[in-house]
Amino acid sequence: MTAMMCTMNPPARRPDRTLLVILIAIAALVIIAVVVVFTRGAPTALDPDTPEGVVQGYSAAVIDGDTEAALNYLAPEVREQCDGFDSVYTENLRVALVDSTDRGESATVTVSFVTSYEGGLFGSSSSESTESFSLVKSDDAWVITAVPWPLAICAASAVY
Repeated sequence: MTAMMCTMNPPARRPDRTLLVILIAIAALVIIAVVVVFTRGAPTALDPDTPEGVVQGYSAAVIDGDTEAALNYLAPEVREQCDGFDSVYTENLRVALVDSTDRGESATVTVSFVTSYEGGLFGSSSSESTESFSLVKSDDAWVITAVPWPLAICAASAVY
């Protein structure tokens, strides 16, 4: 009976190399994704002496809540008519350049506004509109005469 009572040891298992390779690949993808997210910088700054650069500077100032800086991009006559400041909803707002037309002394810069919304019955959603800024040259510098409603900080400059 002693011969029959020997214990059965399972054979030693080799580590599953396929599983190990898959885990390493997943870890590498996660690391790459984290690096991409954290090294993705701000948008490329456009030349501030161009209509596109003026619109970019104004939009950034409004989104950052810097009303004084935003006012500096407006034409003097528009600034003078600005009685107070309208609140602008800029949370989850993305502004992208669509097109620009420079006519020498005036220009039109068309941008896309995309606003993302969390939650809702069917999950996240977003809205998109395409609007235009109007600019003129004043003392050899571009200034904004009309601002699309999503970024209009004063009624005198708003285009609805």
